Amino acid sequence: MVMSGEKAGGGNGNGSVAGAVEEGRAGVSAPAQVPASAVAQASAQAPAQASTQARVSLRERKKQLTYRAISDAAVAMFLERGFDKVSVAEVAAAADISKPTLFRYFPAKEDLALHRFADREDEAARVVGGRAPGASPLEALRRHFLVGLDRRDPATGLCDAPQVLAFHRLLYGTPSLVARLYAYQGRSEAALARALGGGVTARLAAGQVIAVLRILAEENWRRIDAGESADRVYAGAVQAAEEAFVQLRSGLEPEGRG
Repeated sequence: MVMSGEKAGGGNGNGSVAGAVEEGRAGVSAPAQVPASAVAQASAQAPAQASTQARVSLRERKKQLTYRAISDAAVAMFLERGFDKVSVAEVAAAADISKPTLFRYFPAKEDLALHRFADREDEAARVVGGRAPGASPLEALRRHFLVGLDRRDPATGLCDAPQVLAFHRLLYGTPSLVARLYAYQGRSEAALARALGGGVTARLAAGQVIAVLRILAEENWRRIDAGESADRVYAGAVQAAEEAFVQLRSGLEPEGRG
């Protein structure tokens, strides 16, 4: 397959899913010559463009703050009374907005609780796109997950903060939220597949990576929910992650085995 930033025919040439994730060093082309007149025109336009960008950025920040305020209000009510016992109308009233306005921000009730997952839909894709020169996509994802474990990122499941535990119990104890979460993960797969260059092989690779990250997080959460501390689970979580990425790299069966 052709990775992002590669020319056709590059990579390891084996066409495998592991190869699709492992290959992908981006080429660097020579800079094009820019006419002096174009530079002068761009310089003249820069203040106006910067002002426009500042306004857009401010609007986007306000929009994100509104998203967060509505979601936080909803999650607080869900944690207190249960997801199914809180109506959308009650959330809208608590956030001091109308139901139509709420639905402009959140198409479904489940999205009110899962807003924080929406913020991270393209995280794996961003890790691949922003990886260090010379690093393979798979190695960048591995390092990113290990860093998340080290700082007890809730996305890795390795977090025993009371508010995170309460949210995870709400999430995994509500079937409609679990079902909606799979839709978010599907979009994560699609974003990662695009970052890997697109095509069936990239989609297969992305599906495996996202599944591995989900299973690792669920296993960490299962142990913590059973009463273990994040510190106690940490060593086993690192070992499981390392083994999972070795499996991603090598495939399901050892090379040469029939």
